[in-house]
Amino acid sequence: MAEQQANNIVIEATGLTKIFKDFWGRPKARAVNGIDFTIKQGQVFGLLGPNGSGKSTTVKMILGLLYPSRGVLKVFGEEPQNVDMKSRIGYLPEETYLYRYLTAMETLDFFGALFGQSPEMRKERSEQLLNMVGLSHAYNRPVGEFSKGMARRIGLAQALVNDPDLIILDEPTSGLDPIGCREVKDVIRLLASRGKTVILCSHLLADVQDVCDELIVLYGGKIRASGALKDILSVKDQTRMICPSLDEKTVEDLKKWLESRGVKADENLSIDHPIRDLEDFFLEVVNQARAQSVATAGAQAGGEVPEYLADKSNAVLDALRQAAPSKEQPKEEEKPAAPVIDQAKLEKLETVKEQKPVEPQQPTEDEARKAERERANNALNNLLNKK
Repeated sequence: MAEQQANNIVIEATGLTKIFKDFWGRPKARAVNGIDFTIKQGQVFGLLGPNGSGKSTTVKMILGLLYPSRGVLKVFGEEPQNVDMKSRIGYLPEETYLYRYLTAMETLDFFGALFGQSPEMRKERSEQLLNMVGLSHAYNRPVGEFSKGMARRIGLAQALVNDPDLIILDEPTSGLDPIGCREVKDVIRLLASRGKTVILCSHLLADVQDVCDELIVLYGGKIRASGALKDILSVKDQTRMICPSLDEKTVEDLKKWLESRGVKADENLSIDHPIRDLEDFFLEVVNQARAQSVATAGAQAGGEVPEYLADKSNAVLDALRQAAPSKEQPKEEEKPAAPVIDQAKLEKLETVKEQKPVEPQQPTEDEARKAERERANNALNNLLNKK
């Protein structure tokens, strides 16, 4: 364990295998088949592969939800089933499962309570995280009313409420607009710069390419490719040069010079203008609209990253703060005018002796939300009592 900490190894797998069996104990599917990998502190590690390749099974074994059939798996030098170690992990599943009648603030407060945080800390972190993911304006809305993209944002916030050392994100940008995707990637880079370890499972390869340091590609339960991203994607037999725009004569002179060096212009030489990234272009258009104070009812841009997740002196955080567009303060709602009471009608109503029987009313939405909160609190109390 001491040697692992010295090498900053967060996860180490050797011969990791998981075989699912049928009712009679016969092997039914070999989901993970003898894989070896190591993840170090501060890495953004990509776990890639098509559906059914063993990604989710590997993640569940890291979380301690499944037991390996064979092999060795260590997380922070401990067995994944170690309960105390789990407080150092944050997890965003592919599908966000939340209490529908709890508000965004109550949801983060609930997850903070599971980690034994004080009410003051839960309130402070919840406000900071909601601001970071762009949901501070919807703090009092039930999460059951959220769109898929807004649910992913609140899911990312709950994964960071305990300031974890290991963050596992399964399709974190699914359902997000390009603005949310960029903000999530910025947060991932920031967490890695602070020494956090991030495991990213995603089918959006462009997102993986933007943030990952190393990756493995699974197929049929085995590792088919692995290594540092820049080494895997680098084309060694070609050279690219980027320079300011050249006139036609300079281009022709350059081609002739390259041909004199043995480079055939028709086969191996390509000169054109670079193409902008579509994500950068989209964000530029949206930022221009925000600068013109165009109103929107959707999710807003994310705010500052909470102080407990990043140091103020961090250069990446400073860049994020400068890039974040300014937000308009929400206008206060006008109070309705006091109703005018007709005294004559009021006296006439008071003289009526017979009244119609009151029909039983269905539970209101507020009562349903209150019942949902009570069920959540009971579940939390039961868990704390067991401890």
